Amino acid sequence: MTDAGAKDSPASLYGPVSLVLGIISLLSAVFPPGFGVSLLCGSLGVTLAVMGLRTRLNRGKCLIGLVTGGTPVLFWLSLVVVASM
Repeated sequence: MTDAGAKDSPASLYGPVSLVLGIISLLSAVFPPGFGVSLLCGSLGVTLAVMGLRTRLNRGKCLIGLVTGGTPVLFWLSLVVVASM
Protein backbone atom coordinates (compact mmCIF):
# COMPACT_ATOMS: atom_id res chain seq x y z
CA MET A 1 0.00 0.00 0.00
CA THR A 2 1.17 3.46 -0.79
CA ASP A 3 0.26 6.58 1.10
CA ALA A 4 -1.06 9.02 -1.49
CA GLY A 5 -1.78 11.77 1.04
CA ALA A 6 -4.53 14.35 0.87
CA LYS A 7 -4.52 14.59 -2.94
CA ASP A 8 -6.58 11.39 -3.25
CA SER A 9 -9.14 12.19 -0.58
CA PRO A 10 -12.74 13.01 -1.49
CA ALA A 11 -12.22 16.45 0.06
CA SER A 12 -9.98 17.38 -2.87
CA LEU A 13 -13.10 17.46 -5.07
CA TYR A 14 -14.91 20.18 -3.10
CA GLY A 15 -13.25 22.96 -5.10
CA PRO A 16 -13.88 21.72 -8.64
CA VAL A 17 -17.43 20.60 -7.86
CA SER A 18 -18.33 23.90 -6.20
CA LEU A 19 -16.85 25.72 -9.20
CA VAL A 20 -18.96 23.72 -11.66
CA LEU A 21 -22.12 24.12 -9.59
CA GLY A 22 -21.48 27.84 -9.25
CA ILE A 23 -21.10 28.25 -13.01
CA ILE A 24 -24.28 26.24 -13.64
CA SER A 25 -26.08 28.41 -11.09
CA LEU A 26 -24.81 31.61 -12.66
CA LEU A 27 -25.80 30.50 -16.16
CA SER A 28 -29.24 29.29 -15.13
CA ALA A 29 -29.95 32.60 -13.43
CA VAL A 30 -29.57 34.28 -16.83
CA PHE A 31 -31.09 31.64 -19.11
CA PRO A 32 -34.49 29.88 -19.06
CA PRO A 33 -34.16 27.13 -16.37
CA GLY A 34 -34.27 29.99 -13.90
CA PHE A 35 -35.18 30.03 -10.27
CA GLY A 36 -35.14 26.40 -9.10
CA VAL A 37 -31.99 25.19 -10.82
CA SER A 38 -30.12 28.36 -9.97
CA LEU A 39 -31.09 28.28 -6.30
CA LEU A 40 -30.36 24.56 -5.90
CA CYS A 41 -26.99 24.57 -7.69
CA GLY A 42 -25.97 27.83 -6.04
CA SER A 43 -26.77 26.57 -2.57
CA LEU A 44 -24.90 23.32 -3.14
CA GLY A 45 -21.97 25.22 -4.66
CA VAL A 46 -21.74 27.55 -1.66
CA THR A 47 -21.96 24.65 0.77
CA LEU A 48 -19.21 22.68 -0.95
CA ALA A 49 -17.06 25.80 -1.28
CA VAL A 50 -17.26 26.47 2.44
CA MET A 51 -16.42 22.84 3.17
CA GLY A 52 -13.48 23.06 0.77
CA LEU A 53 -12.21 26.25 2.38
CA ARG A 54 -12.28 24.55 5.76
CA THR A 55 -10.17 21.65 4.48
CA ARG A 56 -7.74 24.09 2.80
CA LEU A 57 -7.62 22.17 -0.50
CA ASN A 58 -8.10 23.92 -3.86
CA ARG A 59 -8.79 27.24 -2.17
CA GLY A 60 -8.81 29.24 -5.41
CA LYS A 61 -11.48 27.05 -6.97
CA CYS A 62 -13.46 27.13 -3.73
CA LEU A 63 -13.42 30.93 -3.66
CA ILE A 64 -14.55 31.17 -7.27
CA GLY A 65 -17.26 28.58 -6.57
CA LEU A 66 -18.36 30.56 -3.53
CA VAL A 67 -18.70 33.77 -5.53
CA THR A 68 -20.32 32.24 -8.63
CA GLY A 69 -22.72 30.16 -6.52
CA GLY A 70 -23.52 32.87 -3.99
CA THR A 71 -24.27 35.64 -6.47
CA PRO A 72 -27.37 34.03 -8.06
CA VAL A 73 -28.62 32.86 -4.67
CA LEU A 74 -28.42 36.38 -3.29
CA PHE A 75 -29.97 37.73 -6.50
CA TRP A 76 -33.02 35.44 -6.31
CA LEU A 77 -33.46 35.93 -2.57
CA SER A 78 -33.32 39.71 -2.93
CA LEU A 79 -35.93 39.54 -5.71
CA VAL A 80 -38.21 37.46 -3.49
CA VAL A 81 -37.80 39.94 -0.61
CA VAL A 82 -38.45 42.95 -2.84
CA ALA A 83 -41.47 41.29 -4.47
CA SER A 84 -42.97 40.44 -1.09
CA MET A 85 -42.91 44.05 0.11
